[in-house]
Amino acid sequence: MSVVAAVLAALMFVLLAPGAAHARPGPLDTGSQPVDSYAGAIRQSVWVDTGLDGDHDGKTDRVAADIIRPSEPAAAGQKVPVIMDASPYYSCCGRGNESQVKTYDTSGNPVGFPLFYDNYFVPRGYAVVLVDLAGTDRSDGCVDVGGASDITSAKSVIDWLNGRATAYTTRTGGTTAQAGWSNGSVGMIGKSWDATVANGVAATGVDGLKTIVDISGISSWYDYYFAQGAALYDGGPDALASAVESSGAQSRCSAEQQALRTGAPRNGDWTTAWQDRDYYANASKVKASVFVAQGMQDLNVRTKNFGQWWDALAANGVQRKIWLSQTGHVDPFDYRRSAWVDTLHQWFDHYLMNVDNGVQSQPMADIERTPDHWTTDAVWPAPGTTATQVALKPGAANGLGTLSAGAPPATGTEKFTDNPARSEDDWAAQATQATADKASFTTGVLSSDLRLSGGGTVTLTATPSTTSAHLSAVLVDLGPATIRDYEAGGEGITTLGTRSCWGDSTSGDSACYLDTAADTESVQQTVFSRGWADLGHYAPSLKGVSLTPGKAYTITLQLASSDHVVPAGHRLALIVAGTDNGLIVAPSTKPAISIDLSRSSANLPLVGGLPALAHALHGASGQHAAAPAAPATAPSRGHDPTAALPASPAERLR
Repeated sequence: MSVVAAVLAALMFVLLAPGAAHARPGPLDTGSQPVDSYAGAIRQSVWVDTGLDGDHDGKTDRVAADIIRPSEPAAAGQKVPVIMDASPYYSCCGRGNESQVKTYDTSGNPVGFPLFYDNYFVPRGYAVVLVDLAGTDRSDGCVDVGGASDITSAKSVIDWLNGRATAYTTRTGGTTAQAGWSNGSVGMIGKSWDATVANGVAATGVDGLKTIVDISGISSWYDYYFAQGAALYDGGPDALASAVESSGAQSRCSAEQQALRTGAPRNGDWTTAWQDRDYYANASKVKASVFVAQGMQDLNVRTKNFGQWWDALAANGVQRKIWLSQTGHVDPFDYRRSAWVDTLHQWFDHYLMNVDNGVQSQPMADIERTPDHWTTDAVWPAPGTTATQVALKPGAANGLGTLSAGAPPATGTEKFTDNPARSEDDWAAQATQATADKASFTTGVLSSDLRLSGGGTVTLTATPSTTSAHLSAVLVDLGPATIRDYEAGGEGITTLGTRSCWGDSTSGDSACYLDTAADTESVQQTVFSRGWADLGHYAPSLKGVSLTPGKAYTITLQLASSDHVVPAGHRLALIVAGTDNGLIVAPSTKPAISIDLSRSSANLPLVGGLPALAHALHGASGQHAAAPAAPATAPSRGHDPTAALPASPAERLR
């Protein structure tokens, strides 16, 4: 044989050898490639023993995990990493913009896996595992809404993938299932409740969890249901459990639901149950990297959740990345699809396959400034961000004050009466008009851009006329803009009639999804950060008390994290009021409230700090002659305060 023939023969052997034909990417590779057959992938179900007995039937609960994994590496004796989405929604409500549910053949074998993760990543050498949380779909146990069963449902599967737990081939049988095909590296992903579970599992520090992708997730269940004692929803976690539980669980989990009602009372107090569901308090245990994606106008899982989680992760040196959009409660797949899929691919390749693609060195933050226009920052909050004290000063007209740099004024008060029929949109539309239901503080017209990045606070010394009172504080950009219509049904997106495909399909699982586009509107003012509180929870213990009418109380409201540029020519407003209609539940009283401005101020996360504020205010004029305002008789946006908040608890958190 000639030398050339020998070389060609050797090359053909390398190309056709099973192991080489399915080579895993190494550190210098550009990324995983779609070399595996999606149609020929292995599809199976296992039931993992959690070690818990949530339904108290005398048997430990098993949770169902549906698996799809490429057959080629298995045939070559190679192990693969796992992308996992643990959810309560795989049968009751569905996942994604098209509400996909799991499907099975007549023998109960999995056929349809919701979302694109399987279609796209299985051909690239990943396994995808979809877990039914305890008490849902095909799993045992009871729904625990953020508690031990919720988190253990997913953690146990990670333990099984790493050889530390037992799984079975059926729900009740004794034949065990092995995960010898898994290399033990797991990345969790999900939106809303699914993301919340990923946060909770990461906070356990479980070995094998290498990364999580947190899309609009909760970091503390208390902060989903309450804002410093003010109720955000009428119902509690027991109502949410009822909405997602399987029919079998509903028949046997009344005791668990009663425990949820008892442990999470509707009075806003910080109970043991809420402490057990506080994940950011355990950020020091997180070993996984964290990729956060959040709609800055999410009025469902409100942005305080991502802000406190992000800050806690940063304090503990966790590798992290963040996308902040103008949307409400929306998956990035539906507002920035191509870039999202590409970034996820790089992220999982790096953290689960050890591909040296540099994703961890890219800008930390991507921020949507106007619809479909994005900027980046090397770190977030933006470099140079400083908590800057801003004074609330009385104005010439009752209820109309000014915002200025520096310490609070020596004297001054503003008064308003809670009107639970009014919302933040009503207040913002009348920011420059004196109304009885609010106190408004504005800058002059800014001479330069002013950027706020992160979360702020507003400290108020308030005297109520009744034994209970709610307070709201909102930051408003006063000036014309085109934004995503986050209060519409799509929360900033419109679903189109065309489809695009992301991965491979079979007859039972399509990779093609309805396209979307930005749903925009023109506005004259934009609320971009909010904070609420029950004045009776003024003490740091978050244990409420009955107020003494006529007595002054000091409370610091947490303003939810955001990132917003108030452009030159606009003005910044801070509005203080009572009940924010549609966003907090009204108290039983309608108090008149007096604010002592000498003991009140705001601390705002200004990029550039005090010098930037002074520069933006230099030459500011037209204190109350700003951008066109809506008529006093109606809000400018035709606001329906519940439009973006589905009535069903399960739909609300989907």
